[in-house]
Amino acid sequence: MRKIVFALPIFALLGGCGAVNNALVEKTKTVEYYRIFDLKTDAARDVVAEAASNGLGKNVTDAQEATPIPETATPPDEPGRFKLVNPLAGSSLAALAGGGGGLGIKVATCEGAIWTASAKREITDSDLKLTACLFQYKQGYHLDVYAAFSKKEGGLMQISRSLASKMVGKPEEWVEKTFLDIVLSIQKETGAEVTYLEGQPKLQGTPWLDQI
Repeated sequence: MRKIVFALPIFALLGGCGAVNNALVEKTKTVEYYRIFDLKTDAARDVVAEAASNGLGKNVTDAQEATPIPETATPPDEPGRFKLVNPLAGSSLAALAGGGGGLGIKVATCEGAIWTASAKREITDSDLKLTACLFQYKQGYHLDVYAAFSKKEGGLMQISRSLASKMVGKPEEWVEKTFLDIVLSIQKETGAEVTYLEGQPKLQGTPWLDQI
């Protein structure tokens, strides 16, 4: 029994060392986000697109926007949806880019959208790359937002990162804010009725209503 009793503190110490070692390892984590919102409004295309642009501009450091000409004068019965494509599909580079610990190379396309935006937000030790697609249909609009978000955690700099997060918010909170400010801007400018349809990771609550 004594051998077992003496061994327990040793195992506990080793377990503690493992946790400490894990905390000291600097990691880069990447997460994919997407959100799809339904926006019920009779507002004109240019008004909704301008509102979306204003909302996007609140949080990003660089953006490229386009307003494609619709294929038909009459909005379709059903809205479009963003698609993810791999521009390197079928090549040897695709296998390398999609190695362990990475998401590979993915591009969100917005075929049929009336407004598109590609933007990024870079802050200390975190990076957000975002694509937004605004689709019009007979009952209103759909806003599809896709993003790949990466951040560093652990290592000797984690203490300063944690302190910064307490003061200005976690990087993940800024990702969500970037999405929602587009929705809130459209809602404010057009009075649209907003419904959250789907997404990943799961969105908690109805923050676009809480802001009113």
